[in-house]
Amino acid sequence: MAYSGNKGIKRILKATVYSWQGMKAAYQHEEAFRQELLLAVVLLPIGFVLGENGVEKALLIGSVLLLPLVEILNSALEAVVDRFGHELHELSGRAKDMGSAAVFLALVNLVTVWVLVLFF
Repeated sequence: MAYSGNKGIKRILKATVYSWQGMKAAYQHEEAFRQELLLAVVLLPIGFVLGENGVEKALLIGSVLLLPLVEILNSALEAVVDRFGHELHELSGRAKDMGSAAVFLALVNLVTVWVLVLFF
């Protein structure tokens, strides 16, 4: 990709616009992202209240934010794979399965952090 020539605040503003477009696309096209966003809306305030100190709050909130982040990356990976065709191919299937595994691990991380912080 060619260098855009944008520097400083202009680059930051353009990057913010592109990021917002990505968030909107994820919300519009990905049911899993919408579900995880709803989960975040519920859990983020709870994590802020239940965390007894800054570290606990950071762990609870960070584990929640990690899930939709990984979901966006998984959706981006799936979009790229689909862009090259919908025919069955071992590498395409492997890439999509690995993206799904990453989302699963982020969910396991969320549950593990919440259980360890709140119950141990």
